Amino acid sequence: MAGSAPPRIGTDAAAEARHSARTGVASLLGAATNGLLGFVLAVVITRGYGTAGSGVFFAAIGVVTVAAAVCTLGAETGLIWTLPRRRAGASGDAARILPVALIPPLAAALVVAAVGVVGAEPLASRLLDAPDADGALVIALSFAAVPLVVGMTLLLAVVRCVRPIRAYLAVQSVLLPLARPVLVGVAVLAGWGLVAGLTGWLVPAALALLVCLTLVAGPLGVGRGVALRPRPTDWRTFWRFALPRAASAVIDAGAVWVGVLLTSVLAGQAEAGVFGAVGRYILAGQLAMQGLRVAVSPQLSRLLGHGQPATAAAVHRQLTVWAVVLSWPVYLLLAIHGRAFLQIFGADFSAGATAMTVLALAMLVNTGVGNVQSLLLMSGRSGLHLAAASAGLLVTVSLGVLLIPGHGATGAAAAWAAGIVTENLIAFGCARAVIGQPLVDATMLRAALAVVVAVGGAATVGALVGGRVLVGLAVTVGVLVAAGVGVSTVPRVRRGIRVTMGQIRGGTPDGAPPRP
Repeated sequence: MAGSAPPRIGTDAAAEARHSARTGVASLLGAATNGLLGFVLAVVITRGYGTAGSGVFFAAIGVVTVAAAVCTLGAETGLIWTLPRRRAGASGDAARILPVALIPPLAAALVVAAVGVVGAEPLASRLLDAPDADGALVIALSFAAVPLVVGMTLLLAVVRCVRPIRAYLAVQSVLLPLARPVLVGVAVLAGWGLVAGLTGWLVPAALALLVCLTLVAGPLGVGRGVALRPRPTDWRTFWRFALPRAASAVIDAGAVWVGVLLTSVLAGQAEAGVFGAVGRYILAGQLAMQGLRVAVSPQLSRLLGHGQPATAAAVHRQLTVWAVVLSWPVYLLLAIHGRAFLQIFGADFSAGATAMTVLALAMLVNTGVGNVQSLLLMSGRSGLHLAAASAGLLVTVSLGVLLIPGHGATGAAAAWAAGIVTENLIAFGCARAVIGQPLVDATMLRAALAVVVAVGGAATVGALVGGRVLVGLAVTVGVLVAAGVGVSTVPRVRRGIRVTMGQIRGGTPDGAPPRP
């Protein structure tokens, strides 16, 4: 099957590590591009619409995100779990799963869109401080776009499984994030208001949907006589897995937006705008984890489906080290220099500095346990994943109702942070029990300690010298660059870099060319 290696029963962990390294690097490059362009989009929204206007914009995006996650019914994860275990092409059985995965979510999306458009005005009066005609129209437009976003999400999952990862990244990490700030920026510069701005955010999804349709037809054999009529067992197997994932997907996709919507209702649009800006940074820091999850999920499904849990655990541990090395520096900088980062959005947003620190510390736990959610899902245990996600949501909403009225964005951050820690610790325990293999090793612990000492120390020096503002952040970056140049001359470090580059190029673990 294009996009993922054919089943290789009995392959060793080193070969799988090389495979995950290559796809992981590609995904990380895509995540970096996505993160940079997502940051640009956040600047365009916050600078163009201010705290109140950006609060409305973020609330509208939240409506689309949560509603689409509800309507997708977990089918995107079901596709990633199912397709690597099937044969593609005109003679294969992979295309047979398309009606199973597409019809129920799209039908649900059409119903939700119709109900949301009809009820947009009363909903706007509850979500927004001072709703006007534009506010109701923004909410209606958000609901109307739900079927489009659902279709795009499902087809992107198919692209990930049947095409090389670069095809997926071209759409998900280049087309979408590049087109959005451009089109929203045009709306801002032209003074067209929030409706035009949200339209600019949605149009790239339509383009992505069309591109995905052209990408998946060939590999699946659509139009070349492939069987599209599913068997009864296809429906039962797929939805037995997908339905529990449907609920947890809503929680995953809507975590930050639940906080935005609660803050908008309980503390006002300005506080929601501040929390939304904080959330953009927190989500940007998570892009490395998301990129690694995209890279490794089909591989984990294949390994676990062919009875290789030890190899799957080895791949998980390797990519967790990558996640710690790439994500922890970001969150440590956000925790210590949050005020400086928020000043880029405007002076009014610096009030979210404490919220940034609280969430950044919680995200150290999230990235530190690795992609344990993917291990649970790709092992077929979507019910356990739902249990962990539900526990996290319960903590988030319960604390949010208590803390947001009195503490605004900071209360929302504390509630979300508690939910993040709860979900990840439960998921880690469940994954360890299901896989039956160690998920933490000495290499991970050494990497975590090194990052905390190096980046935490540099950030502390920067804060002491220049304060927790842009000057202090600049000092921190200077210290880190100087330290990085110095460390790169150490023989042991250079040797480790060569080993990693050998894996990426497809060589043996020591960086030598592979033996025939």
